[in-house]
Amino acid sequence: MMEIIQAVLQSTIDGIAVGSVIALAAVGLTLTYGILRLANFAHGDILTLGAYLAFLANTTFKLDIWLSIAFGSFVSILLVLLCEKVLWQPLRAKRATSTTMMIVSIGLALVIRNAIVLIWGAKPQKYNLPTFPAINLFEIAITRNKIVVIVAAIAAIAGLYYLLQNTKIGKAMRAVADNPELAKVAGINVDAVILWTWIIAGGMTAFGGSMYGLITNLRPNMGWFLILPMFAAVILGGIGNPYGAIAGALIVGISQEVATTCPAALGDLQQYCIGTEYKLGVGLVIMILVLLFKPQGLFKSTI
Repeated sequence: MMEIIQAVLQSTIDGIAVGSVIALAAVGLTLTYGILRLANFAHGDILTLGAYLAFLANTTFKLDIWLSIAFGSFVSILLVLLCEKVLWQPLRAKRATSTTMMIVSIGLALVIRNAIVLIWGAKPQKYNLPTFPAINLFEIAITRNKIVVIVAAIAAIAGLYYLLQNTKIGKAMRAVADNPELAKVAGINVDAVILWTWIIAGGMTAFGGSMYGLITNLRPNMGWFLILPMFAAVILGGIGNPYGAIAGALIVGISQEVATTCPAALGDLQQYCIGTEYKLGVGLVIMILVLLFKPQGLFKSTI
C-alpha cells in the first residue's frame, strides 16, 4: 500500500511540473482568445520554437541557461509580432471569420514545426546543463530542474497577476476583453492592447517551452502534443480567464500523470492500468466532460 501511495505522490509532483508548463502556455492561449477571439493552434509550436531558440543560444552561442531562455523568449515575441503584422491584422481588417483564422493558425503551426525540423533535425535534443542528483523526500525523487520549473512558473504567474490587476495596460486589456467597441469609445488604444497581448502571450508561451526543455528532451512536435492539454486547461478554467487556465492546467497535468501511474505493487492489476501513451487521452476526456456538464468552465470567463 505504501508503494502505491509513494507512486501516486511521485506522479503528483511530476504532474505539478508538467502542469506548470501547460499553465504558462495556456495563459497565453486564453489571452489571445479572450481579447482577439483567436483560437490559435500555432500556440504549441511557438512553445516549441521558444525551447529550440533557447537550445540554440545555450549550445551554439554558449550562453548561460537563463540568458538562453531570455533570448528564446525575446525572439519568439518578435516572431509573434511579425505574424500579427503580416497575418492577423490584415485578416481582422478583412473581417475574416473565426474559422478562417483557426485554419490559418493550423497552417502557421505546420510552417513553424517544419522549419524547426529543417534547422535542427527531427531527433531529440537537450540543453547543455550540469547533472545534479535528485532530492529524495520521503522516498519521493524530486529533480532540481522540476523545482526550478515550478518556482519559475509561480514567479511568472505572479508577475502576470500584478500586470493585469495593477497596471494601466492590464486594466486596458481587461476592458477590451469585456467589450472591444466600448473600450475604443472610452479612449483605450486597442491596437496597443493587441500588441501587448501578443507580447505577453508569446513571452509566456516561449518561456513555458524553455521550462519544458529543462525536464524533458526537445522534440519538434512536443508543442503540438501539448496543444490538447492547453485547450483542455483553457476550457476547464473558463475561456478568457487566465487564472482559471492556470488552475485548469494544474488539474490536467496532475490528472494525466496520476491516471497513468502503474506501480509494481499492483501485481496482476497492472494489466488494467492506463498506459503512459494515453496521457493525452486523459486531457481529452477532461475537456469532453467539462463541455458536456459545464461548458462555461469551472470559473467565470473573464480577465
